[in-house]
This record gives sequence, structure tokens and C-alpha cells, in this order.
Amino acid sequence: MYSQLRSVPLLLVIAGLALAQTPSPAKVAIINAQKAVADTAEIKKAQTALEAKYRPRQQAIENLQRELQTIQQQAAAPNLAPAREADLQATFTQKQKQLQRLGEDLQADVNAERQDVLGNAGRQMTEIVKKIAEERGLDVVIDVTNTLYYKPTLEITAAATAAYDKAYPLK
Repeated sequence: MYSQLRSVPLLLVIAGLALAQTPSPAKVAIINAQKAVADTAEIKKAQTALEAKYRPRQQAIENLQRELQTIQQQAAAPNLAPAREADLQATFTQKQKQLQRLGEDLQADVNAERQDVLGNAGRQMTEIVKKIAEERGLDVVIDVTNTLYYKPTLEITAAATAAYDKAYPLK
């Protein structure tokens, strides 16, 4: 009987170790990272600045589109002289190429600038999310794009946007 009593503390120690090794449930949060970045004051200001910066080029493209429509209407006129028709066709082709080049250049410039701004904001948002996770004792933060279902109470998107705006105020 004494040997059985000696083994009881050993069993309690083993049971305690087993409980200590059982992992506690992970604390999880969900974020819509794209929305968190897009909703920041910095991105909204940058979007407005981009639109203003490239508005003249966009208007030039729209003007060129109107010119093409006018040329098409003129070319559809009845009893058009063959020389005039050839001239309109050549002008149309030239302006169409010009329109394509302007559109591609504008798109490339806008995309490059947008990616630069978004890349920087994305890196900064990652740091903000890490800070929120540490403050809240979170084990993992998952982007909503990879999530089928979650309780709305787990979402930290608005908190991340607010923390970003506080950490990186507009100048």
C-alpha cells in the first residue's frame, strides 16, 4: 500500500505535465487588408491627387475619342469624294493609334504611381496589424479573402484603419 501511495504524487506530476502541454486555443482575428488600406486617409488623399494629376491627360483622351466619332460621322456621309474618304480614313487611323498610345501611357503611369503608394501603405499597415495583434494578445490574423466564415466580432479592419491614420497622419 505504501508503494501505491508513493506513486500517487508521481501520477499527479505526470497528469500536470500533460495538462501543461495541451495547447490553449489560438486567439484569432480577421482583417480585410485591402479595405483597411483603401479606407485610410492617406490613400483617399493619394487617390484624389492622382485623379487631379492625370485629369488633363484623361481629358485629352476623351477629346481624341470625340474627334474619332466626328471623323466616323463625316466618313458616313453620302456622296463622299474618294479623295476625301481616303483622307478621313488616314486621319482616323492616325488618331486611333495616337489614342491607343495615350491610353496605354496613361494607364502605365497611373498603375506605377498607384502601386508605389499602395506598396508603401501596405508595408505600414502590416506593421500596424502586428502592433494590434501584440496589444490584443492575438496569435494569428487572417485576411478575409482566405476565410469562408467568421464571427463579425473577430474583425479588426476598422481598428487597423484607425490605428494607421493615427500612426501616419496626413501632412
